Amino acid sequence: MQAGGHGVGQYERLIMMAEDELTQYSTDARKLEKLRQKIGLSVSAAEQRQVKDMLLAELPTDPISKILMDQRQAAALPFWGIAGLGMLLGISMLQPLDFLATGAGVAIAIWIQRRGWKLEAKRLVLQTLLEIEAATQPPTPKG
Repeated sequence: MQAGGHGVGQYERLIMMAEDELTQYSTDARKLEKLRQKIGLSVSAAEQRQVKDMLLAELPTDPISKILMDQRQAAALPFWGIAGLGMLLGISMLQPLDFLATGAGVAIAIWIQRRGWKLEAKRLVLQTLLEIEAATQPPTPKG
């Protein structure tokens, strides 16, 4: 796969489509259904396989990434708390160093939420592609 290949462009486009779906307040099943329609109409089967292979190779399987993907809000919450506490202490005690905790807490919380958002979008695309693939496979006889 070349860096400038068509599959890479489709990959980015599909991730952006999934991120758009994540902004909608709907069930995962509804998001998958809408993505399936969009992908089925605009992406060839070969490109779907290429993007699926890229996602399978790229999506991390470690426990921390899984938590970020599934629970990004909960994972970021302690860091938002650190940021708020640093702000309170910095203001109440006039301690400039406490503002470092605020900055670090905010930065980490935002990083966690962005990373989790990207991972969730990628998982949504992969799940959609796997469902499309399963629907187009001929049934195998049970032996």
